[in-house]
Amino acid sequence: MSGIHVDSTLPKEAFVIPHHYYDDVESVLIPHGLILNRIDKLAQDIANDSEGPIIACCVLKGASVFYADLMNALRKVKSYENDKSTGQVKISLSEDELRTYKGKHLLIVEDIVDTGRTMVALLERLKTYGPASVRVVSMLVKRTPESNGYVPDYYGFSIMDQFVVGYGLDYNEVFREMEHICIISETGKIKYAV
Repeated sequence: MSGIHVDSTLPKEAFVIPHHYYDDVESVLIPHGLILNRIDKLAQDIANDSEGPIIACCVLKGASVFYADLMNALRKVKSYENDKSTGQVKISLSEDELRTYKGKHLLIVEDIVDTGRTMVALLERLKTYGPASVRVVSMLVKRTPESNGYVPDYYGFSIMDQFVVGYGLDYNEVFREMEHICIISETGKIKYAV
């Protein structure tokens, strides 16, 4: 399924940006309301394409906000099975945990597909555990020359090659709690550099 192609930004002055981040973002790329509406559509598409219960897996903590909103939207349109309901995001799984995926329909939830290399490697590893199916949904797909060409089964937005923050996405663990997806400013990069 194709996502919305985003090529321009919106002036930050038109949105509520936390005052402590105001100078740290250049502009708003995707407003929160549009994000939520797009998630509702992704949930409909996933539910329509699903054959039975799915197990949704959140890849990293950057995807946790998207994951939570997507799971809430899926609850509205179709029942599902979610073995990650503790709210904890696992970065690595044990062999025993991975074996439980055998014969199951997996939905991998990702925040952003950048080069695609990490996702391709994850999918290859998951296949060795014998799931019935594996589909990937990502909030964002970055159009970058470094891409290996991987495109997830579902995605919300295709964005230009810019560093984005907000809606769970961070720069050195900062900006995750902002509602909008924004372009970080040079001031923000310097201020929060490690």
